[in-house]
Amino acid sequence: GINAEYGSGEPTPIVLWHGMGDSCCNPLSMGSVKKLLEKHIPGVYVKSLMIGANVADDTANGFFMDVQEQIKLVCSQLTNDTALQNGYHAVGFSQGGQFLRGIAQKCPSPRMKRLMSVGGQHQGVYGLPHCPGPWWICQEVDKLLNMGAYRDFVQSRLVQAQYWHDPLNEQLYREKSRFIAEINQEGTEKPEYKTNLLKLSNFTLIKFTKDSMVTPRESEWFGFYKAGSDKYLYTLQESDPLWKQDKLGLRELSESGRLEFLEIAGDHLQVPEKFWLEEIIPRLKD
Repeated sequence: GINAEYGSGEPTPIVLWHGMGDSCCNPLSMGSVKKLLEKHIPGVYVKSLMIGANVADDTANGFFMDVQEQIKLVCSQLTNDTALQNGYHAVGFSQGGQFLRGIAQKCPSPRMKRLMSVGGQHQGVYGLPHCPGPWWICQEVDKLLNMGAYRDFVQSRLVQAQYWHDPLNEQLYREKSRFIAEINQEGTEKPEYKTNLLKLSNFTLIKFTKDSMVTPRESEWFGFYKAGSDKYLYTLQESDPLWKQDKLGLRELSESGRLEFLEIAGDHLQVPEKFWLEEIIPRLKD
């Protein structure tokens, strides 16, 4: 019954994964999000993921730690957290959005119930207009991307290269992308990725209509540039692998009323408080 699923009627815990250039505990970003959730969902347990031993590591790892390794690390953090054993809701900010989808597909226990992607790039990016980190990190990021995102040396060292999606070279992308092509079933298909994603009770994709950080911003709703073009776009619903063949289960989620598309008329991660209160928080209360 209800009590078995929700324990003592406590709110479902919430896991947050921060974006690039940020950390788990920045008082201006994740810290204030955690406070906002705690204020409006009394008694909720909020876990803001720290990748590494401290905030400095956490920030640097957002640029330089292999995403698949980050996912393994987070999976063990989630598994070992007794507060999450009856399931949790997840909110990912920017790249944290696609990383948490990686968790949903690769780490089915404990169960992720709802997934909210706030400006996540689910088809990757083609361009990095602004680097939001410290100068020494951004210098290194530029240097590596200029060497070529699909060179093995760069793929193994740069997070952003692992979700770099070159529409002018889809073949190379499919062969070399260590993260985004892999979780989008572009390489060897893994049926469990679909099975696991279909365990979500809801998947909400939030797109920023004036996003100056994400190229193309349609990636936030699983759209992207058409193959061979860096101008013409397609939507998720026009994607052969992701919609017609439904390789991830997104169409099935949609047809069962569990896939939602929301938009914010603003720049990257600029979420107005009203939107938090009217759209995000109600979806995180069971």
